[in-house]
Amino acid sequence: MGQYLLKNAVVVNEGLSFKGGIFVRDGLIADVFDYSLADDCAREGAVSDAGVIDLGGCYLCPGVIDTHVHFREPGATQKGCIASESAAAVAGGVTSYLDMPNNNPPAVTAAALAAKMEIAERDSLANYGFYLGATDSNIDEVAAAGKAGACAVKVFMGSSTGNLLVSDPAAMRCLFERSPLMIAVHAEDNAIIAANLEQCKARYGDEIPFSAHPAIRSAAACIAATRKAVELALATGARLHIMHVSTAEEVDYLAGVMNRTDKITAETCVQYLIFCDEDYDRFGAQIKCNPAIKGAKDREALIDGVRSGVLQTISTDHAPHLPQDKAGGYLQAAGGIPLVQYSLLMMLEKVREGVFTLPMVVEKMCHAPARLFGIERRGFIRKGYFADLVVFDMHKPSDVAPLSRCGWSPQTEFSSTINYTFVNGVPVVRCGVLTGVAPAGMKLNYIR
Repeated sequence: MGQYLLKNAVVVNEGLSFKGGIFVRDGLIADVFDYSLADDCAREGAVSDAGVIDLGGCYLCPGVIDTHVHFREPGATQKGCIASESAAAVAGGVTSYLDMPNNNPPAVTAAALAAKMEIAERDSLANYGFYLGATDSNIDEVAAAGKAGACAVKVFMGSSTGNLLVSDPAAMRCLFERSPLMIAVHAEDNAIIAANLEQCKARYGDEIPFSAHPAIRSAAACIAATRKAVELALATGARLHIMHVSTAEEVDYLAGVMNRTDKITAETCVQYLIFCDEDYDRFGAQIKCNPAIKGAKDREALIDGVRSGVLQTISTDHAPHLPQDKAGGYLQAAGGIPLVQYSLLMMLEKVREGVFTLPMVVEKMCHAPARLFGIERRGFIRKGYFADLVVFDMHKPSDVAPLSRCGWSPQTEFSSTINYTFVNGVPVVRCGVLTGVAPAGMKLNYIR
């Protein structure tokens, strides 16, 4: 479709909601119409040679940008791959993603990044970007990360999936000093986690309950590592982004830090806004993730952090595992939840409950990710921007079959429905179903 008109929508963009339409031409937003303005109505009426898609009063917003996913390729494609997980992404209204470096081999060199980009160029239905992983010994690669096309540098301060871990204090200081890009950290203290685990083994033996997960990967482990990362950033002037904040203590601490600098930002993930420790009895291994989902007071603090602006973005930490990877008890079950297909639907549930407003969800999932990572011409409904768009019906329930290769998710029934997803102007989802078009994703570009 070279050009078409998306008509009769409620457009949600940059804090506003208005009845209107969007004219798309050659993959870009050519015009935006506000039906409350007579001039806009006349201009829309003049678009006579465009195909028309009547959206029937559904909501229309920029496509979601998920800045925290693990699509498992290369190295663990039995769990997920760029083709399968990007299909799940667009089915959920996610039009762009930033993928983590803990692959096999890990993405810690320019060559490894180039190999992932080549796969994505061939297979990705959504737009793509990739983190460069930091190690104790790849500081020269980190220093050249911008030229390599990385979106940011990822630092694992506590072990998680894979073996990427910066443990040498001198190496940590050096990468904070030399990284030309934002440093995104997984902030958990390994020593605290190890000590907590030994205590639980002494108490429970091999039968540790999943409800012990937030005591093992504790709030103390999170806040200790977050403080260390912040202190390094303040000392070196590095641009720092704290990923998947999960505790009330971190929200309180970061609120004070952000009063002093605008070079430190933070995200939380949908699971920390939806679930709490009371849900382990019901979901068990399905909601085991790192950092752990913690208490109800933490969830409320995170919600407040989103509202206040302490937490600028909401992502998923999408991490597919096969059902057998989640089997065998607490010590054997892998940590991670496949959520990229469901993040927008989950947040729409919170809108319906009155927890968040729709413009706030769009700010945290679309606008802020583009702004913080400097993603060029995406994340907003503006003339000349790429037509990455999602259309959803807040009043039509859905039971959504997982498209991730792992084949499951802890929540699949929702009160809303994703109707359309457009990537670079291409309708990749229509009436809630993949259209089967060739991969439409493009490499993300960044304003440095």
